[in-house]
Amino acid sequence: MFRRLCTTAGALLVSAGVIATLHADPQQLTLAIVMTNDQTRNAIQVYDAATHALLQTASTNGQGGAGGNARGVRQLDGELFAAVNAGSNTVAIFRRNGNALVFEELLPTSSAPESLDFGNDHLYVAGAQTIDSFEVKNHRVGGRDGSAFLELVGNLTPPDGSTAQVGVLDSRHVLVTLKTDPTPGTVDVVALDADGAVQGSLDGIVGAPAGTLTPFGFAPEGDGTAVITLAHSSQDGLFRNGAFATTIAAGQAAPCWMTRAGKYLFTANTGSKTISRLVGTGSNVFVDAAVAAPVVTGGAPADIDTNQGVLGVIDHTATESHLSLFTYNVTGELTALGSPIALGVTNANGVAIMVPKVQ
Repeated sequence: MFRRLCTTAGALLVSAGVIATLHADPQQLTLAIVMTNDQTRNAIQVYDAATHALLQTASTNGQGGAGGNARGVRQLDGELFAAVNAGSNTVAIFRRNGNALVFEELLPTSSAPESLDFGNDHLYVAGAQTIDSFEVKNHRVGGRDGSAFLELVGNLTPPDGSTAQVGVLDSRHVLVTLKTDPTPGTVDVVALDADGAVQGSLDGIVGAPAGTLTPFGFAPEGDGTAVITLAHSSQDGLFRNGAFATTIAAGQAAPCWMTRAGKYLFTANTGSKTISRLVGTGSNVFVDAAVAAPVVTGGAPADIDTNQGVLGVIDHTATESHLSLFTYNVTGELTALGSPIALGVTNANGVAIMVPKVQ
């Protein structure tokens, strides 16, 4: 069920203003970057978000094969980019140079990497059974400075394929979602030391609420809370103080992946083949628009990302992966930015929107 649903898977004036911004400096474009996820020779593809031109294809120097995950790629401040090589237990690090990415190094991980996040001057990598932290200083990634074992409710070891997403909750914690259909699933609260490194322990092993299934994609609120999709019960939950505070019906089938744009949250709904817009507060979650945009290719949407007025979402049909790009305005209304891009691969995994770095 999971792989079928979640793996196989605005105003004109404002939109025009965003497009103009994308081209304001012809030397620095807004990039949309996806990972091919090839199990033999993994690679990234770099597109101009405004024109959809393919600017670059570059090897990750490893093997892909990630599945059922979120955030398999991540960017930092328009300068660094990271991608998981799930088949070779490494993370590829690239540095932006103009409108291209230059391969910089491979980071070995303690288990097959699935999901990434930057924060607290660290890169966090959630693998099949572990989470690792790598120090980041002056946009340079250093060595691994912490690791911890992930656990399911009942102190069980997660099986391969259960890790969904890692994300920074606050300065002392990151979250990792673990999906274990047909059981409800788990959220691990990972402790960090004062410098932001993984301490080697968990502060909480939290089961999904009764009557829900599959904690998956999430977006921290910035106040110690996070909104988490409960994908296979078609719900969304608010996670606060180490527990689920509330859950709501999503109004769409299988909300799996999530990204934040200011006060708005966007979910990629694999079952309904739509994008929804939510609003989260300190104590509630609200569906602002059950269908903020359809996926016009007919494919099942997957990973999703936003950055400074641009949203990108990957989808999969039986024979092709696509990248759809949108602009969004201050009220979170989406406007398609051209037609979807056919990526030429069947199992693309991960998308990151990289705006020009601040000088």
